[in-house]
Amino acid sequence: MEMFNAKVTGVQGWVPDYVLTNQELETMVDTTDEWILSRTGIVERRLLKGEGKGTSDMAVEAVSRLLEKTGTSKEEVDLVVFATVTPDMVMPDTANTLCDKLGLKNAFGFDLKAACSGFIYAVTTASQFVKTGMYKKVVVVGADKMSSIIDYEDRATCIIFGDGAGAILLEPTKEETGFVDAVLKGDGSGRQYLYIKAGGSKMEITPEAIANKDHKVFQDGRPVFKAAVKGMANAIKEVLAKNGLTKDDVSWIIPHQANKRIISSVAQQLDFPMEKVTVNIHKYGNTTAATIPLCMWEWEPKFKKGDYIILTAFGGGFTCGAVLLKWGY
Repeated sequence: MEMFNAKVTGVQGWVPDYVLTNQELETMVDTTDEWILSRTGIVERRLLKGEGKGTSDMAVEAVSRLLEKTGTSKEEVDLVVFATVTPDMVMPDTANTLCDKLGLKNAFGFDLKAACSGFIYAVTTASQFVKTGMYKKVVVVGADKMSSIIDYEDRATCIIFGDGAGAILLEPTKEETGFVDAVLKGDGSGRQYLYIKAGGSKMEITPEAIANKDHKVFQDGRPVFKAAVKGMANAIKEVLAKNGLTKDDVSWIIPHQANKRIISSVAQQLDFPMEKVTVNIHKYGNTTAATIPLCMWEWEPKFKKGDYIILTAFGGGFTCGAVLLKWGY
């Protein structure tokens, strides 16, 4: 079987119009703009408004713009890998809903669920389909409507999360660019610190569960913070060592936008300059699977062909990892 490299050939993002500022949150929960900014680095976040609007609606905006930008016809798309923890419905997959809404008649799709690490898991998975030559044009989506699972009376979570979508196009190449390697980790014992209790097979969403807000996100911030810093820093070190590289070979680190202090702490552990770390959490908050592609979209003009770029994330579960790319354009 002929083998290829899987190269990113385009990136695109989309966020809703509605801006939820820290000042508005001050009227909703016991918090202040100064407290939020000093602890998270977030100034505002976007929310998807409108009856019946779901995660697929944001993905439609991102992917349609991606296809137009890259000159890709709908008929050419072979596969959609969709990272999300806020699917439109428990079933069917939101990837298939997206394909239907966009008219991607020749593509099949599936959802991938790894919380905030979802996008890097999806990139790694999709890259294997391209590298083997099985598919030639694969769209990887990271999108979440976090406002649908957040309790806006819980100041520990409602200040952090926002809604958004991002997508990349992966294509085969014989050049020495594209997906290089990945280190992906999982630690199921971390599920006690970041979870949604109801809505799965273990606990149905009952009136009692709704009254207890068991269908909303719960987070114990301190252990998550510590595990996130350690997990992302160690994953980056490991993927570099596996490939005979050092931090000095890396042009950019694109971290999951969980918390500005987490991002800074990871950079400090690596002794990596913050000016080469992408940060937009102040504008969008934590959009879960969408944070990395949104950063890729905003920083795309600064990337140069041949740049080593690391994507890294940490999410509920726990899940974490790092993906090493060599930029192809």
